[in-house]
Amino acid sequence: MRLSGRNASSHTQRWTPPQRVVLLSLIGINLAAFFAQLLLQAYHPQTIVEYLGLSDRGINRAYAWQFLSAMFLHAGIWQFAGNMIVLYLLGRDVESILGQKHFLYLYFCGAIAGELGHLFLMPSTTVLLGASGGVAAIIVAFGTILPELELTNSFFFVFPLKLKAKHFAYALFAAGVALIVLDRRGVVGHSAYLGGCSAGWLYAHLLGFGRPSFVQRALQRRCARIERRRQMSAEEFIAEEIDPLLEKISRAGLASLSRRERRILAEARGKMIEQQPQ
Repeated sequence: MRLSGRNASSHTQRWTPPQRVVLLSLIGINLAAFFAQLLLQAYHPQTIVEYLGLSDRGINRAYAWQFLSAMFLHAGIWQFAGNMIVLYLLGRDVESILGQKHFLYLYFCGAIAGELGHLFLMPSTTVLLGASGGVAAIIVAFGTILPELELTNSFFFVFPLKLKAKHFAYALFAAGVALIVLDRRGVVGHSAYLGGCSAGWLYAHLLGFGRPSFVQRALQRRCARIERRRQMSAEEFIAEEIDPLLEKISRAGLASLSRRERRILAEARGKMIEQQPQ
């Protein structure tokens, strides 16, 4: 039933749901990689640890492919199942909001950051199966973009639970810290959480979501000061910026000026030159 009662135009495009090409492709790649991982663990169990998982020993031997292969390795069936369920449920909204390109970048930035976090935070004897890094980035980005959204009324359709997206992100980060402290040996997957969480938070903020961080606020204040000084006339600039510096020089000497104050003096000289008649 049409509200207007008129026939639809031949030029009207029908609404179609988003294709989610990147999301489904990532899930398919992870699924194929997990089956390959199970086969290797059944017939050549040392291949995962020696050649495919990310390790300090592999880096020293120039096994550069480990940075790629470790992104799609899971530390067990339950981690794989949890990652894929969360990736699908949250990834649908994140991909729709960010677009396919940024969603793909977000996932791989989280995976790479998770690997780097493992290398910096864990002992050199551990091996990372780092598929959780990309998923952690998706979770934290979701919590940053839609912090007050309740994820679902049931957790994995079993336990009744009301959980806001931001609290889910906080819980994941806290779990990552706890597991890095408690489990620091052998083959691990949890050490990718912290790097992935950090990448997801940073990527979402760079795209303009979430509350401005203290770094963003400082940059905004600095840009506002620079723009305000740029719009001042030479007389206003001298009265507000240069006269206090001249008083400081008269009291403590030229050497007392900071680097920022010296830049202000140079900026004043430029303004005076601009206003001189040609």
